[in-house]
Amino acid sequence: MDNKIKDIVIAFDGHSSCGKSTVAKAVAKELDYVFIDSGAMYRAVTYLAIKKQLINGKKIDIPSLKKAVDFIKIGFVKNNETGQQETFLNGKNIEKEIRGIEVSESVSYISELDFVRTKLVALQQEMGINKKIVMDGRDIGTVVFPDAELKFFMTASADVRAQRRYKELTEKGDDVTFEEIKQNLEKRDYIDQNREISPLKKADDAIVLDNSSLTPKEQLDWVMEKIFNL
Repeated sequence: MDNKIKDIVIAFDGHSSCGKSTVAKAVAKELDYVFIDSGAMYRAVTYLAIKKQLINGKKIDIPSLKKAVDFIKIGFVKNNETGQQETFLNGKNIEKEIRGIEVSESVSYISELDFVRTKLVALQQEMGINKKIVMDGRDIGTVVFPDAELKFFMTASADVRAQRRYKELTEKGDDVTFEEIKQNLEKRDYIDQNREISPLKKADDAIVLDNSSLTPKEQLDWVMEKIFNL
């Protein structure tokens, strides 16, 4: 690896289910960097709120959730059998649970909360203090790491994203429909882009990657070319 790309932060932002994590994980593996899935962190808080019955639709028990978030511990552990990174909440593996439709339906409401974002942004910035990380999310290049050396903004059409998500969930055995997935994605897009705190938007210096018609390998090759030309 060329010396000029050592010790940097690489940020991936973009819409729901556009493949940010897939590409970010692959890039981290290529560079031997640490991958941090910020979306999984918000899903972990959402899962906690659901399990503790602190959320019902848009109604959230704010005082109780604030107390729970104060003591929350989120970590990522590599599964030696699959090689995949898995999300742990307070010592429990919740990777499968946070990827279901129930969490997906509520995560944008939890992500809007200022105290949740403050807590998780602080955790994310701590994780990246020594650089050599790849992080994906909604506000990585704009809020978490505005000085990241390299930023990408990923997107794809709603139909393409919904089809990818539908395939992923049905292969896991989840009982979902394409229309249900698409409506969920469009709702999350609207909430993410219009919230007052850290809305989803492209950083001025981010490179746009529309991967509607690209394979994972083509995306990785495209991104790696940008990195090595930094």
